[in-house]
Amino acid sequence: MQFRTQIPVSKSNNPIDYNSKVLSVGSCFAENMATKFDYFKFQNITNPFGIIFNPVSIENLFRRVCEQHFFEEKDVFFHNERWHSFEVHSDLSNSDREELLETLNKAIAETYKKLQEATHIIITYGTSWIYRNIESDQIVANCHKVPQKQFIKELLAVEIIERSIQNTIELVQILNPNIKIIFTISPVRHIKDGFTENQLSKSHLFTALHKTINYQLSTINYFPSYEIMMDELRDYRFYSEDMLHPNPIAIDYIWKLFSENYISESSLSIMKEVDEIQKSLRHRSFNPDSDQHQKFLVKLQQKINLLEERLPHITF
Repeated sequence: MQFRTQIPVSKSNNPIDYNSKVLSVGSCFAENMATKFDYFKFQNITNPFGIIFNPVSIENLFRRVCEQHFFEEKDVFFHNERWHSFEVHSDLSNSDREELLETLNKAIAETYKKLQEATHIIITYGTSWIYRNIESDQIVANCHKVPQKQFIKELLAVEIIERSIQNTIELVQILNPNIKIIFTISPVRHIKDGFTENQLSKSHLFTALHKTINYQLSTINYFPSYEIMMDELRDYRFYSEDMLHPNPIAIDYIWKLFSENYISESSLSIMKEVDEIQKSLRHRSFNPDSDQHQKFLVKLQQKINLLEERLPHITF
């Protein structure tokens, strides 16, 4: 008798390897996965404009990048002693307006280059709920603690999300026709919107995404991170203390399923080498000056040198 479900995950026809260049964008779960890419020393760039949750704001940033539409003074505003842009996360906000504009436009230029070079892009959608600025009638990516009376909260219609996803795909493929796109829906629960509202939000993302994706195209894949969390890990012991975000055990489990299906078999042995080195680097000796520990350090450095010779982009 089987007491748990197991979500089927299709193997990618274009897996990621150590020569791949990955761009990850989207919700905070995108950051969780990117941390794994960083740990295993893949070539990975994550959220150059900070965490972005909704599909329209993600599309807007891709449009800026792909069309080289740089930020101007009219695109930023001053609030709580800092300059912000409604299109990006508050992590990029700055007390100096010119520095903020320079940071944003540098991110556009660098992301444009990275997107041209990328072999894979991972897009993680978090929510269908958006805030619309009443004055400009524009959907914002982040409210930056501006009073809520200046916004209208809306649930994006499936048709709008569907069109936004299609626009994003077209923008990316025009700039880089050979890029492989992996979509996923964040397993993070947005309970501040309400329990029913969170499910409604996710259902709109699911409906739009699965209506848009052409499963006949090997260049576009869907990874079921939300389904794995909801069905295989359906227990609060797999959540962090806030009961909203997957905890490290859950992230490790989802990463394991991702790596088994989206990373090339030839790279798995390299990942094992990297993991051994990472664990050794974190090792703290009780007697750092002992001969035994010095021999350990020499052997570790030899492993690092051999791996860096084979893959020059890897550094520890």
